Amino acid sequence: MTILIEQPALELQVEGNNVHAEETNELVLEGGFPLPKDGYMAPEINSFGHSFREYDAESERQKGVEEFYRLQHINQTYDFVKRMREEYGKLDKAEMGIWECCELLNELVDESDPDLDEPQIQHLLQSAETIRKDYPNEDWLHLTALIHDLGKILALPSFGELPQWAVVGDTFPLGCAFDESNVHHKYFKDNPDYKCPAYSTKNGIYTEGCGLDNIVMSWGHDDYMYMVAKANGTTLPSAGLFIIRYHSFYPLHKEGAYTHFMNEEDVENLKWLKIFNKSKVLVDVEKVKPYYVSLIEKYFPAKVRW
Repeated sequence: MTILIEQPALELQVEGNNVHAEETNELVLEGGFPLPKDGYMAPEINSFGHSFREYDAESERQKGVEEFYRLQHINQTYDFVKRMREEYGKLDKAEMGIWECCELLNELVDESDPDLDEPQIQHLLQSAETIRKDYPNEDWLHLTALIHDLGKILALPSFGELPQWAVVGDTFPLGCAFDESNVHHKYFKDNPDYKCPAYSTKNGIYTEGCGLDNIVMSWGHDDYMYMVAKANGTTLPSAGLFIIRYHSFYPLHKEGAYTHFMNEEDVENLKWLKIFNKSKVLVDVEKVKPYYVSLIEKYFPAKVRW
């Protein structure tokens, strides 16, 4: 594997807050966070079947989660996302195969996960194997489940070690009004975009029915992996790319917000996103590896630019 990395400079909008990934490692989550009971009803299970961790509402972790969303909502601006997409869109950070990336992700420690003894690849395969059992003939869906979280490598030092608010968490559109269904919506009031007239209406800079592909989403592992897959010429169907890019877009697929931007293709693809689930049964990695390697060879080039 060849890795070339020059960490992009992050210009935070929060005075006096120098955010580093190590300060918030416990927030490396699967897209759903344990959320405070007031103001937002979290689903018991998210679209990928991951149960939300249950902690006391007044626990330190809950406070950390709210602080995470405060930083995310303040710093995820339209201009910030444009800079990240431009920087990471160069695909000059590394060159490696998909399975190699799965193994690399094992370096990431999710301190919020109760199964700390399980490597990250185990979580990826649990999702993939459950989908494989439920939809045995949809091999593209098996592979999509395996790779949907690979963008979390953004949190690793060799990929810039981006702060947690730029890697994980619920995603949302930029360039239009922040829908109230977004968790901890109150913190958007400190986002520079909040007071921008062009971004303050329901449609903002977009038009109704324009299609989600034309929407600028908040930056994180979802959008990064989507960019990597698309730019490397994957032959996954559009539904696979849709799942990769929007699996953390909870305001859409849990609350039904932002649907006015969807086109007919989005509506069809959303059906596939909603069937994802996951088992906690341990997977024999070496036993299933040949199958997933064959899918990787089918849908991706041998070496992928990251």
